[in-house]
Amino acid sequence: MSNPFAEVPVLPVVIPFGVVVFAVLLVVLRARRIVTLPRAAVAAAVAVYAAGIVGNTIFPIFLDKPDSGLPWTPGLALVPFVDYEIDDALMNALVFVPLGILIPLMLARPTWLKVVGAAAITSATVESLQLAAQAFFAGGHIADINDFLSNVAGGALGYGLLLLLARVPALTRLIDLFRWSPHPQPESPEPAVIRG
Repeated sequence: MSNPFAEVPVLPVVIPFGVVVFAVLLVVLRARRIVTLPRAAVAAAVAVYAAGIVGNTIFPIFLDKPDSGLPWTPGLALVPFVDYEIDDALMNALVFVPLGILIPLMLARPTWLKVVGAAAITSATVESLQLAAQAFFAGGHIADINDFLSNVAGGALGYGLLLLLARVPALTRLIDLFRWSPHPQPESPEPAVIRG
């Protein structure tokens, strides 16, 4: 099979990347002495998710980009809601729902600001890498403000879903098994002391 533009294969890049992410997260769990099977499952899910995001948003990458004789201008969409289709918005939101669920499981005290901020930083990083891939490797994706907004909305949706599920007592106990920090329980009132 010919490869005229020297396209970088995806799997030899993303599989080692995912393995490294998983190893780093296991080291963190071990250093904190909180390694359990459910927490390791969260680490594995984060690693697979990260590898999938890189594979599906940064690639294709070409080492020998075609030369049309014209200057290369990377695609960048900075105006929100222009030429953006609903199915793209939904797909980009759904892709970040797992992030909105996984990030709070790893945080000691998750808040809306922390989770939405993590989704925003992740999405901004992806969009920046897409722009860099276009500029240097004729990458196949356009950096788009609409993707960023949809990603952040998806992260918020995922966190909201986790909070709703955590309101069910049986699910709360199950979710707590996967948390990397003990879930803070509401303070119980002091028992009344009868003095006589």
